[in-house]
Amino acid sequence: MDINATLLGQLITFIILVWFTMKYVWPPITSAISEREKKIADGLEAGERAKRELELAEHKALDIVRVAKSDAAHIIDLAHKRSVQLVDEAKEDARVEGKRILEQAHEEFARDVSRTKEELRLRLAGLAIAGAEKVIKRNLDATTQANLLDDFVAEL
Repeated sequence: MDINATLLGQLITFIILVWFTMKYVWPPITSAISEREKKIADGLEAGERAKRELELAEHKALDIVRVAKSDAAHIIDLAHKRSVQLVDEAKEDARVEGKRILEQAHEEFARDVSRTKEELRLRLAGLAIAGAEKVIKRNLDATTQANLLDDFVAEL
């Protein structure tokens, strides 16, 4: 095999092409590749960070929901206790008011009975005197009638 000028020319051209490629083409390509690798690595890291932050946020949200449920249960419990207390107070007030009304009714009834008894005594005394007048057939004077009436009422 002869080394001729064509082969030598091709070798020189190939060496110049490799040198030119290594000097001017290869560095921008390698820097673009390394930048792309860095961006991908940063993106993956940011994705991992976001995933961790999402997990933390979910845990915080669950804690907040748990605390809110606990607070709501506590508030409901307090409201229930207060409603029971209000019902008990209303029952007690109603019982006291009923007792007071019943006592008032008893007092009014006692007054009515006493007043009625007094009226009946006076009428009975008047009837007794009228009957006595008819029996003795004479009219008694007012002072004697009043004295007899007072004695009769006192006896009743």
